[in-house]
Amino acid sequence: MDKNYTARRRRDLIIAAVLAALAALAPLFVKNVYIQNILVLTLMYAALSQSWNILSGYCGQISLGHALYFGIGAYTTELLFTKFGVLPWFGMLAGGAIAALIAMGLGYPFFRLRGHYFVIATIVIAEIGLLLFQNWEWAGAAMGITIPVRGDSWLKFQFMRSKLPYFYFALALCCLAWFVTWWLEDSKWGFWWRAVKDNPEAAESLGVVVFNSKMGAAAVSAFLVAVGGAFYAQFLAYIDPESVMGFQFSLLMALPAVLGGIGTLWGPVLGAAILIPMTELTRSYIGGSGRGVDLIVYGGLIVAISLALPQGLVSLFSRSKAKGATR
Repeated sequence: MDKNYTARRRRDLIIAAVLAALAALAPLFVKNVYIQNILVLTLMYAALSQSWNILSGYCGQISLGHALYFGIGAYTTELLFTKFGVLPWFGMLAGGAIAALIAMGLGYPFFRLRGHYFVIATIVIAEIGLLLFQNWEWAGAAMGITIPVRGDSWLKFQFMRSKLPYFYFALALCCLAWFVTWWLEDSKWGFWWRAVKDNPEAAESLGVVVFNSKMGAAAVSAFLVAVGGAFYAQFLAYIDPESVMGFQFSLLMALPAVLGGIGTLWGPVLGAAILIPMTELTRSYIGGSGRGVDLIVYGGLIVAISLALPQGLVSLFSRSKAKGATR
């Protein structure tokens, strides 16, 4: 059993390396700017969903308020850049650290809640954060922040002539989130999180520090999501509260993991690879009628996949393996 588990983890790492290498070659064949934009968003949401999955999938603390950390990463980076001239690279780290501290601060009272009470609490606190930023004059309030363009530069992480640098950063972020998840999955924390998810009382009776394990998951998840928010702010070159802290971001972080397979290593990546292109293409090609046809088609596809595969798209691969083993 141990040998099979070790072999599976090694196989996952090899597959991830091959997929990352193939993704890195994609811009050589994809020259359309619109398709490049979809690729950037797909990779970004794969990273965000993977980060969300650490807390909600592995630890079982379903959050629909991660837009708060996304927005904190975006605002911290851009406020430091526009107000004090701090490079975005340092702003990303600062935003991630602040988001992790806030996640742990909120976790202190919230992790005493369970089930739907915890979910509601995360939604409420994210909406409070949105309202605060909408009325915070120093941060631009509802008008937001326009990021000054100072030429193409990796140092200032600004590129106006090409989307390729953003693509490769999004790919690196996706790989980082995946690797952190892969590493944590086989660590003490990973086993603790799965135990807490399955049965907190039984886990605690066996020596698992339930509260600390939840706090650790919240910190890691919030940090990575905040880095994603900082990247998105640089990618847009303009932010306002609704564009980085709206409820739709919390949903778009959760949906790929749920669709692909919550609490699994490959679920968020697979879900994002299906969901994000589908979102963009339906909006572009059938969203112009103004009748919401794109939302109907998009929602219908999600419902159909969910009904056919309630355990997520990754269950397709487990079924194929099971069939192969019986032959």
